[in-house]
Amino acid sequence: MNKLTTVYPQAVEHTKRKITEDIERYLEEKKSIPTYEQYIADRHNYVEQIWVNVWLNKITNDVSKKEKKAFLTERNYEVDGVDKKIINRLFRNEMRDYRPFNVVSWLKERFSGKEQEWNELFDKAKMNYAKRKEEERLAEKRKKVESNIEAVLQEIMEQDQEHLYLYIRHRVSQQLASDFKTKPKYRKIETFKIEEELEEIGPFSPKDYFTVSKFFDELTGSVQKAYYWEYERYLFAYQRFINEKLRLYVSRLVLERLSSETYTQYKEIYNQPLTDIRVSVIVKPYLPYWEKRFFSNIQSELLDDLLSLAEVPFDVDEHKKIYHNDLIERERKKAEEEAEVKRKQEEEARILDDIFGREYRPSSGRNIRYVLHIGETNTGKTHHALERMKAASSGLYLAPLRLLALEIYDKLNAEGIPCTLKTGEEEKTVEGAAHNSCTVEMFHEKEFYDVVVIDEAQMIADKDRGFSWYKAVTKANANEVHIIGSRNAESMVLELLGDSEEIEIHDYKRDIPLKVERKEFKMSHTKKGDALVCFSRRRVLETASQLQKNGHSVSMIYGSMPPETRKKQMQRFINGETTVIVSTDAIGMGLNLPIRRIAFLENEKFDGTRRRRLTSQEIKQIAGRAGRKGIYDVGKVAFTSEIKIMKHLLQQEDESIQSFAIAPTNAVFERFQKYYRDLGTFFELWEKFESPKGTKKASLSEERDLYETIRGTEIEARLSMMDLYGFLHLPFSSKEPGLTEQWQEKMIAIVRGDDLPEPQIVKGSLEELELSYKSIGLHLLFLYRLERRTEAIYWERVREEISDGVHEVLKNDVRNLSKKCKYCGKSMSWEHEFTMCDDCHKSRYRQRERGAYRNRKYYR
Repeated sequence: MNKLTTVYPQAVEHTKRKITEDIERYLEEKKSIPTYEQYIADRHNYVEQIWVNVWLNKITNDVSKKEKKAFLTERNYEVDGVDKKIINRLFRNEMRDYRPFNVVSWLKERFSGKEQEWNELFDKAKMNYAKRKEEERLAEKRKKVESNIEAVLQEIMEQDQEHLYLYIRHRVSQQLASDFKTKPKYRKIETFKIEEELEEIGPFSPKDYFTVSKFFDELTGSVQKAYYWEYERYLFAYQRFINEKLRLYVSRLVLERLSSETYTQYKEIYNQPLTDIRVSVIVKPYLPYWEKRFFSNIQSELLDDLLSLAEVPFDVDEHKKIYHNDLIERERKKAEEEAEVKRKQEEEARILDDIFGREYRPSSGRNIRYVLHIGETNTGKTHHALERMKAASSGLYLAPLRLLALEIYDKLNAEGIPCTLKTGEEEKTVEGAAHNSCTVEMFHEKEFYDVVVIDEAQMIADKDRGFSWYKAVTKANANEVHIIGSRNAESMVLELLGDSEEIEIHDYKRDIPLKVERKEFKMSHTKKGDALVCFSRRRVLETASQLQKNGHSVSMIYGSMPPETRKKQMQRFINGETTVIVSTDAIGMGLNLPIRRIAFLENEKFDGTRRRRLTSQEIKQIAGRAGRKGIYDVGKVAFTSEIKIMKHLLQQEDESIQSFAIAPTNAVFERFQKYYRDLGTFFELWEKFESPKGTKKASLSEERDLYETIRGTEIEARLSMMDLYGFLHLPFSSKEPGLTEQWQEKMIAIVRGDDLPEPQIVKGSLEELELSYKSIGLHLLFLYRLERRTEAIYWERVREEISDGVHEVLKNDVRNLSKKCKYCGKSMSWEHEFTMCDDCHKSRYRQRERGAYRNRKYYR
């Protein structure tokens, strides 16, 4: 074993060192020098044991387990699967007698005939012994002196805590007074942003700070290094200040109370006088608890109390009297402050309840006939509700999508029932119309109808749009309200209707069964009548392009597609011009198409926060579009993976909706204006308002983000709060930076009395056409809100032309569609998740880095 040849000489040398050390210990205890033979006689057994211990420990630690097992295997030991401890024990036993080192022979060889060297070893041992004993004596004396100092320190810390705090309080008051007179105040920024230069904003004002802790949040202007470089706050500066002053003052008190004997002993031991600096080294480890406690007390002090104390000379009795009076006054102020806070909280709670609370309590019963149409997708629920509305003297249909509102508008007018359309982006008025088809966001609670139809009521649970269904269900002003929804919405709708006297429920079941295919779906399986479902516009276009290249004619549906284009795409599928449809989950919302099979290309979707698996209700909503009655006897459903899981979700019993979304109503704003007049306060109160059990507040994040862009500007100053909120609440995609800028430009034009800037129109790529469509849509939202309907007619025609352009691109060019970089126009893969190419990203990143480098300032 090669390792042993290395370990053995190391063990021998280690043994020799340990025996040499043992000889020194042996000799230092002898009054007269013994011979080395006498040492061998006395320590024979011990020194031999030294070798055994050193050798066995060395080979146990330095020889690997693999080598040990190999060695034992050669000696016929069974070592496979044997515990490490047993391996070591067996190995040690085998190695115990391996080339023993003869310690006695080495000693005789080492000292035989070397009497002078042995004598020198004896002298050295005796000298080291004497030196060690002297060090022990001095250490004992030092320990005694330190014990005397520690005893005095303990007495001070037990008996003079208040005295110490009063002194620290006074020194802090002097430092605060100095800082308030001489130091500038800096504009607050994050402490870690040391690349940004601090901006002075004038001197400190005591009235800005109630307690000392508030002042401690200010920046000193210095840079400190904790775990990383950052701007220093006064919190850390005063912490260091208190620690230093306490240590020095305690040291001074200790010196004053030490006995003269302790002073004398210290000078004898250290050959120098005892000073407060030297005492501070001894007392420092005992102070952290008191440093933290005093620092905490200082932070809770009233700033005015300490500033008024700065000019009072330090006298314990005088400062004690002031401190106790300040404590009494502080408790009084604290009680007053707590009472005021409580009063404000109670008043705020009352205001919140008055503004919001009563708005979202279940109805106590209304003299309205409610008809619930509950059931699965594609079962005729909407048809039956609309038949009743068409027969009424006046009616309102509330749709989840602009496309559905448009479909009902066309349907009623085609049947000779005059109907008006209102979706926010368009209004089509028909003379003599008593019926209206609207998107649910256009619902107005003060308008009365004979019959109101609310479609897709399960959308009440949607976190962004659900409040519109809540308002419609709870505020509909009609003789008869028809509510259409899935089964999981039934219990929630009934709860919202409260004690209403007349509620009729119709239950609908599918006549056409759904059948889940056993095989995993592949693109090559696509046949006529199929609808392929995915969850992004990119995937829709990519899939459609691939299918067209494989000889299929394709229609497409996705959320950002213009509704007119979507309608034409659907009509091509209905007419048989296309054989396959590729869609996002938009297909699941009220679109009745002759679909043979729904094929899910994905089982997950991005919900704005994360990618997650589809819910049972989402699968049912989409899958339910398969199997059009009168065309197919069965609706087929296919999945590309996880068939068992997805089938279980499809067949799973609906879980009732447990909560619904709420948002501000007109009545809420009317009550709010009894107390306040600005939207900033409104958003703050909405944030504070605790949503009642079973509800979830709309975040109003888009409205709030838009508001922040114009807060404090002439736009806010010149518009009433209700008008401003109406513009903030316009239903456009505020996530598109270009649209947000156009919104701001139009708002400025309104308050200045200028002409509205025209929409930005670019007729180029599919993306540019769709963005142009949205730009015109935003313009129309403004025109209709400003009652400029004549002008809106022109822009509706322009938008229709853009929509036709989108349709033509999808109809004729999807095979050749490619994703292009929005900066350089370079073609990119459909899988590329960003809107710019890698080269443009790198170029813009380098430009930003160069700009940041030029502007960066470094602080030391």
